[in-house]
Amino acid sequence: MNLNSLDLNLLTALDALLREASVSRAAMRIRLSQPATSHALQRLRDIFGDPLLVRTGARMELTPRALALRAPLAQALDQVRGLFVPDDFDAARSERQFRLMMPDLAVELLMPPLMEKVTRAAPSVRIDVVPWRGSAIFHAEFARTIDLVISIGNAFKGFHRQLLYTDSDALAVRRGHPMAAKLKRRETFLAARHVGVIIRGANEDLIDTWLRAKGIERHISLVVSGYLEALHVAARTDLVAFVPRRLIAALSKQLGLVTVTPPLDPGVDEQFMFHPTRAQMDPGSIWLRRLMLETGRELEQAKRKLS
Repeated sequence: MNLNSLDLNLLTALDALLREASVSRAAMRIRLSQPATSHALQRLRDIFGDPLLVRTGARMELTPRALALRAPLAQALDQVRGLFVPDDFDAARSERQFRLMMPDLAVELLMPPLMEKVTRAAPSVRIDVVPWRGSAIFHAEFARTIDLVISIGNAFKGFHRQLLYTDSDALAVRRGHPMAAKLKRRETFLAARHVGVIIRGANEDLIDTWLRAKGIERHISLVVSGYLEALHVAARTDLVAFVPRRLIAALSKQLGLVTVTPPLDPGVDEQFMFHPTRAQMDPGSIWLRRLMLETGRELEQAKRKLS
């Protein structure tokens, strides 16, 4: 292979194609037109002497050769990008794109104040937030595609963990709910109809895992995949949502919700910020982590003022 004749942009296209296993999604990822990405795929097929992507029914699948290329290609591109990373991060001039993963409640609580800070300091920086995809996603390849993760839970291999803020859980019901005043009683709580939240990667609502360990089972009438969905349902029905207290407070006025202290206290929820070990000394990552930690501290300060 004559490297002088190799267009390095093809490696970027190949990386996107291997990650997405889709020409259209790869085109969006690298901001090329679909025809241009299809042309790049054909050139790559000629270079490797392998189809790389093959159609199987309605979707495309990677060939064994393509699967074998994913990890070494990602590592090589990381090393090439590292050659061009400046020693300092000039936020005011930067056009960097950061990719964050977090559940919907973290988006609601953290992103508005964080974006105020980002907009003031770095107006051309872009933040892409992707939804929480479960702890199984935490592997070496994923660490190369993400800048920050907000989540509960233990440390993940290849990531550093820092406490961001704490919370507790409470019951949310619509204003005027006929059982609101009585939900503090255990028998009323157990008789009520609840909306459960099972986030991606989980088998059941974390509240139910905790309750089951105590030999208690509540009446689940509806299951949704996010906390915001649960609150929207609770606001328009007589279902009860058992969700983080900060989120209820943030949306109580907008949705017409009332916070009720549960008869059983699950204790303190801890939300953590995770960043890849590879980015530990990256100036841009350090800058973003500082803003996120500052946002978490502001949440904690607001909580102390209210208590």
